[in-house]
Amino acid sequence: MHIFITGVAGFLGSNLADYYINKGFKVSGCDNLVGGEKENVHKNVNFFKGNCENLDFMTKATKENVDVLCHAAAYAHEGLSSISPTLICNNNVTGSVAVFTAAIKNKVKRIVYCSSMARYGNIKVPFHEDDVLNPVDPYGVSKLAAENILKILSNTHGIEYNIAVPHNIIGPKQKYDDPFRNVVSIMINLMLQKRQPIIYGDGEQKRCFSDIDDCIYCLDQMLTNKDIVSQTINIGPDEEFITINDLFKKISNKLQFNQEPKYFPDRPNEVKHATCSSDKARNILNYKTSISLDQSIDKVIKYIKDKGPKQFQYNYNLEIENEKTPKTWKEKLF
Repeated sequence: MHIFITGVAGFLGSNLADYYINKGFKVSGCDNLVGGEKENVHKNVNFFKGNCENLDFMTKATKENVDVLCHAAAYAHEGLSSISPTLICNNNVTGSVAVFTAAIKNKVKRIVYCSSMARYGNIKVPFHEDDVLNPVDPYGVSKLAAENILKILSNTHGIEYNIAVPHNIIGPKQKYDDPFRNVVSIMINLMLQKRQPIIYGDGEQKRCFSDIDDCIYCLDQMLTNKDIVSQTINIGPDEEFITINDLFKKISNKLQFNQEPKYFPDRPNEVKHATCSSDKARNILNYKTSISLDQSIDKVIKYIKDKGPKQFQYNYNLEIENEKTPKTWKEKLF
């Protein structure tokens, strides 16, 4: 089987590629190397550098008898999307449409789209796949728009699809020098530099975190199981929810870090509680959480220690700078 992965140099895409290379599959993929790292890409991956928004590029990259495509590429910056909406929506909507179009042109048999818990917005938790959706930021709107376009195109042209909805994936290879996302990795990177982590709002936001290996198990089912088609499925544990304050305490205890965090005002449109139900994943994918949050954090700590702490990189322009723009970003406080 030949699998094509967009965002193959990123956190999710590179781990997924490693998994399939180890299973003996043919793997190709693309990345623009803005959020990804070339060193993440397995040497046996047929790699294409370029932007998903470029239809000609995507058509050429996917022309070699691709069986299934996993669209994992995204500017996955929920908070930043209210400050730099053009950047986020162009990548997540225009880019997704180009990926889907190229796949259909080249007769790819199945597309699996990695959406986001941001599709749900501020609704009652835990999130269920059939809830009435109410995304509250441009990122969530862009991910939901791409979902809907994929359904329309797939139904029109007779291509199989599944939609995965991961919830806060963590693990090795996650970018930890990005000041706009990845709270676990950001905290660890700062603490290893003896710097105070930053918490937005009161820190009582509640989240669930999914280990990368548990996520890959689910994606594998959605990509390769012929009986799982036209499904939208949450990926994430529903046994363990945690506040950002408690997350800070857990990590600081592991690192024997004895400073308090710095608190800043809420980021615009931040969802207070974002936790999911795993019932559908259990029923359809035979999912079960195999790696606890403590174990996942330990893996991330080891990865960052082995690589070494890094200074934060501000790789994205702030399109809107006013009183709603977080001071941490305007003044580059990370």
